[in-house]
Amino acid sequence: MSIDWRTYDTNDFWDELITAGGRARQGAGNLCRMLSTLSDEELAARRTAAELAIRSMGITFTVYTGEGSGSIDREWPFDIIPRLILKKEWDRVAEGLVQRVRALNRFIDDIYHRQRILTDDVLPREYIEKSREFREECRGISPPERIWSHVCGSDLVRDADGQMYVLEDNLRVPSGVSYMLENREVMKRVFPELFEDYRIHPVDDYPNQLAACLRSLTPKRAPQIAVLTPGIFNSAYFEHAYLANAMGAQLVEGSDLVVDRDDKVYMRTIEGFVQVDVIYRRIDDLFIDPEVFRKDSTLGVPGLMRAWRAGNVALANAPGCGVADDKVIYTYVPDIIRYYLSEEPKLPNVPSYRCVNKPERDYVLDNLEKLVVKPANESGGYGMLIGPKATKAERDKFARQILANPRNYMAQPMLKLSTAPTLVDAAGKAGGTVEGRHLDLRPFILSGKKTYVTTGGLTRVALRKGSTVVNSSQGGGSKDTWVVDLES
Repeated sequence: MSIDWRTYDTNDFWDELITAGGRARQGAGNLCRMLSTLSDEELAARRTAAELAIRSMGITFTVYTGEGSGSIDREWPFDIIPRLILKKEWDRVAEGLVQRVRALNRFIDDIYHRQRILTDDVLPREYIEKSREFREECRGISPPERIWSHVCGSDLVRDADGQMYVLEDNLRVPSGVSYMLENREVMKRVFPELFEDYRIHPVDDYPNQLAACLRSLTPKRAPQIAVLTPGIFNSAYFEHAYLANAMGAQLVEGSDLVVDRDDKVYMRTIEGFVQVDVIYRRIDDLFIDPEVFRKDSTLGVPGLMRAWRAGNVALANAPGCGVADDKVIYTYVPDIIRYYLSEEPKLPNVPSYRCVNKPERDYVLDNLEKLVVKPANESGGYGMLIGPKATKAERDKFARQILANPRNYMAQPMLKLSTAPTLVDAAGKAGGTVEGRHLDLRPFILSGKKTYVTTGGLTRVALRKGSTVVNSSQGGGSKDTWVVDLES
């Protein structure tokens, strides 16, 4: 048996590869034809090859068990059927992402200086005053180029109309780019012949682009760059080590760094102390400097904020940038773009309701069974209510939480997230069977003296049938994302 696309059921969702009539979408013809020629045994062999490659390359992610036993490492869940996006569509998406990040960086800088957007009543002042991520300690600081979020990962989804929407922006310490890079390496091993049929735009220049972005934050010609990690037990440690190695940077923990009396940062080495000029930090704000934030933090570096304020070290991403990484502030991003850039947004937001506004809150409370409700500062799919799949008791509990703290919640309609053919286990079939699974996409945008957008990004897949939760910690997986020129 082989894949018969005529029997593939899109279930009335927009599918990334196959139309409702069973035909390949524009650009996907060669891929679909090639996959349909493979037998069950050949599909199983390719799937096994991918699993072996992931194992041999040591691609893992960490799951916190929550059972007092710490965490466990698991092999990265990967689907061998790639997602395709035409280059002409991607160019429009990339323009929208650049516009969005430019405006958000202007917004963050304004919030820590004149706060014009609040004075002009574009955004209510209470949203900042009650923001969990606003850092009073950052007031008056001007990072290089006045850029605060140097690495942004904006999550995109496609709805039933085929339109790409921005679901949320991740401006603090976005993760996942290493898996985007490794997914491509795995696909080259598993389907080398497809790379002859398609002109697939590369993603492997990301480490060089990241290094160039970090170097642009200091006037030094050969700066010392370090990646600051919380350590081996962090869920994204694989990525920290991967990127440090790929950039030729130093991977350090807080205990490896020291700030001297001149407010300069040094790294301990076997040859003595070496000054560090740029730190790509993968530690949350509250843990980076016990002199300023959490005094019990053993992950950070005492005096690091002093060194940053003095201009002796550049931090990417800058502390305080999370003020824009707030799901309620997200609802204002179209207004933020208009205010700072005098442009109309090129990428739409998902329609949203702000629970802090009584008319919108009343609508949300009356329609919880239809909506997805999200807390302002959670990530990874945690703390949210998926109304259509929740019990009455769960909805009632969320209603009480909304009433107790309306500023902390926003709601969106339940989107009909697009799907893509995914190889899943099936009884009696060695290669499994192909079924549609919901997905999203996280491209990465680098902002320094120049701006760079990955050609594609990390496609995350909800491997459980019917699920829309794509996070790996909650049963999700991943696909390679191909931005292609060829149309067939």
